[in-house]
Amino acid sequence: MLLFNCTPFYGENAKRFLKPKIIATRPRGCNRSPGSSSSHRLPQPALQPPAPSPRWRGGAADDDIFSSAFCENSEKLINVHLFALAAKYYSLSSLGVCTPLEDVLEALKGDSEGATGIKPDEFMNNKKSHEVQVMSELVDSIANYCGIKQVIDIGSGKGYLSSFLSMQYNLKVYGIDSSSSNTNGAHERNRKLKKHWRAYQSRGKESLKSRSLEMANDRPVEHELNCKTINEELLNNANSLQNQGQVIVQDFVPSCGFTEMAALEANTETEAGLVTGTQSHETKLSEEVLAVLNVLPVDAVEDFSSSHCNCGELCEEEKVQRKMTSLKTKARKSSESNLYLPLTSCITAETELSDIITDLEDCMMVGLHTCGDLAANTLRIFTAKPEIKAVCSVGCCYHLLSEQFENQEECHDQVWGFPMCQYLKDKGWCCGRNARMSACLALERVAVGQMLPTESLFYRAVLQVIIEEIYGVTKSDRHVGKTFSKSSSFTDYVRRSLQKLELDDSKLPDSCIMDYYEKYKHRMNELEAFNMLKVVLAPCIEVLILLDRLCYLKEQENIAWSGLVKLFDPVKSPRCYAVIALKNQSCS
Repeated sequence: MLLFNCTPFYGENAKRFLKPKIIATRPRGCNRSPGSSSSHRLPQPALQPPAPSPRWRGGAADDDIFSSAFCENSEKLINVHLFALAAKYYSLSSLGVCTPLEDVLEALKGDSEGATGIKPDEFMNNKKSHEVQVMSELVDSIANYCGIKQVIDIGSGKGYLSSFLSMQYNLKVYGIDSSSSNTNGAHERNRKLKKHWRAYQSRGKESLKSRSLEMANDRPVEHELNCKTINEELLNNANSLQNQGQVIVQDFVPSCGFTEMAALEANTETEAGLVTGTQSHETKLSEEVLAVLNVLPVDAVEDFSSSHCNCGELCEEEKVQRKMTSLKTKARKSSESNLYLPLTSCITAETELSDIITDLEDCMMVGLHTCGDLAANTLRIFTAKPEIKAVCSVGCCYHLLSEQFENQEECHDQVWGFPMCQYLKDKGWCCGRNARMSACLALERVAVGQMLPTESLFYRAVLQVIIEEIYGVTKSDRHVGKTFSKSSSFTDYVRRSLQKLELDDSKLPDSCIMDYYEKYKHRMNELEAFNMLKVVLAPCIEVLILLDRLCYLKEQENIAWSGLVKLFDPVKSPRCYAVIALKNQSCS
């Protein structure tokens, strides 16, 4: 009996994954992008895998070595060591198809300098802070290289990346998410940033006052009067800045949604000039304060809700209403570009961005862990819209991808998440849900001791056996979710789960539940071993999905450069690879 639908995908399917062809074509070169005078050229990745280590060969052909991991007759796995070596060989880190992040940044940087200012780890968790800092630096470099100031963040969630791009790098960001609760979360994020800004402002006043008094004590007596006068002027200006900032907040009109950023920036620059003229060696804290004041707006967030129930075509009345709202807003908004506007809308491959963003201009699309088909649709929109000059997309949730050849049903009008490139379409390639679920596992985390949640997986497996045998249910659209963490025992877990699945638990006594637990308890080690094999194979399946997206881009005629770049530490953020592309200079 198979627990938790653990249909083995090793055997013939695994060998198919372990011997993929390198399907990427060599890039056609990279033209300099609009707005860039840099002579740097984006690096070209090596698209041929490295030769296998001699210890792999053993005097036999590579295919023979890989095949010998499986029994020829039963196709069962018989050599775990060779299986692991083969899986490692066909991971992105070994194939040599990735472009180093350092090389990309070097080619993009031109004459630009890195920004300094707020630290996201003060209001984000470690994982999100790591992702946002690394990706925002790359996005800013691409935007500067292409000479654009507008960024569209697809699947923006609560706006972590969007708000940081806006405030730290002075970019105008539209964050689009299908969930209104996430859009509301963006407002909450902005509220916390305002509190963060005021705290820095208060600390800045005290720091400037303290430093000024120290400098006054160090100067000769004859300069005491002048120093006192300067200090008083400096503090008065600091107080004036805070008062004016408060006036801006008080005068803020909810229907407008924008802050008078020009006034705030002007006052900030005035304060910075005074400090520069009177203090030649400020403390590190003072510099940090000034940097924050320069990049952190008080309330630069506006919420547009363009959600509609079927995510289909907008009716003419909705289009007119949305455009009128946008025109009114544009008439009131500041001339500054560092604004973050969260939008609620469902994005598909056919989405017309101009229906959502009426002031759409040359821009780039980004996505930080866009789920399932959304990552694929981001690339499709990028290639179809001439105003989108670049894309930087990090996908996730491979198990949510739709597959063209997974089911034999003919759906000619549907746009599928996999495969994207013509090569795999011609091959009729299919992964299947089990394989895609495996691609979501984190090998690097397991390698450093963060083991799989074996007990919760075991609970879920036995639950499925109970549901099939007692209730006769083999398929269901309902999910038990994170029931395990809320349960005190296996019995409690089963009863909570049955309630979520809307199944009658009254005919299932506790003794029967525990009988099932005892019956399969000895197989927990089997389940753990099976899932460890899935973890080992996970990078191979991820390779297939990511190379499919890269090859799709390389099939397009208007792409100047495209590549895969490892952005994040895989222990902190397992889905760490970005698909990046820039269009030709002539594209318009």
